[in-house]
Amino acid sequence: MSDDRPIGVFDSGVGGLTVARAICDLLPNEALVYLGDNARAPYGPRPLDEIRRFALEMAEALVARGVKLLVVACNAVEVSAIGDITARHGIPVVGVVDPGARAAIRATRNGVIGVIGTQATIASGAYQRAVGSAAELHAAACPAFVEHVERGDTTSQELRRAARAYLAPLRRAGVDTLILGCTHYPLLAGLLQLELGPDVVLVSSAEETAKDVYAALLRDGLCRDGSEPPHHVFLTTGDPDRFRALAEVFLGGHELARIEVVEAVSASPVGGVA
Repeated sequence: MSDDRPIGVFDSGVGGLTVARAICDLLPNEALVYLGDNARAPYGPRPLDEIRRFALEMAEALVARGVKLLVVACNAVEVSAIGDITARHGIPVVGVVDPGARAAIRATRNGVIGVIGTQATIASGAYQRAVGSAAELHAAACPAFVEHVERGDTTSQELRRAARAYLAPLRRAGVDTLILGCTHYPLLAGLLQLELGPDVVLVSSAEETAKDVYAALLRDGLCRDGSEPPHHVFLTTGDPDRFRALAEVFLGGHELARIEVVEAVSASPVGGVA
């Protein structure tokens, strides 16, 4: 029996579209509702209690739209609120931290892994707990990265200088694998590889998270049979034109037919753009 309800994916901004794209690639029959809280991004510098409040609002908005599974495609949200989100709603909830850690543990050759993320993610110790004793982990907060990506900047000299400074301790530690502990960071993969060198493996959690979504759908009998093409909905609390410009980069060839604008707090529809 086909479950035609959509999968809900949310993030502080456009970064979670890297996860949405991986889900679309792995599960082309599934419909998505994506919500980016661009009006209040970035989340990383905010207190965890504030991130938690925003996260619960975003999750509630997607559940109200009838999603069958929630993907918390934001590391800062996961470390502050995934337990509360899971307890509050009677649907499966998938995060991005454990999938990224698993992939890095498989990839490392010398047992020395780095992770970069927002201040909230790194301060939480979530990746340190996820990696545990399986490898030596070195963490670095990169507070400027999300703002650059949200502006569409992935190449400026200012960004390169910031990356060089953030990554210097990880280079000195001899990491051979780097977890991109923020869903915005895959768009900086070229820059990060240039600064770290070609032998360092960059690990994005997007593909591993999509596999966890697939497993959860199979486990709970929630798969959609694909007799009709899926319809994806994209929501933003911010500027829809800016969202579209960035989303088209993140999503590649995937269709972005319509964007709806929602209120930041209530997440109720207030309009849209074709």
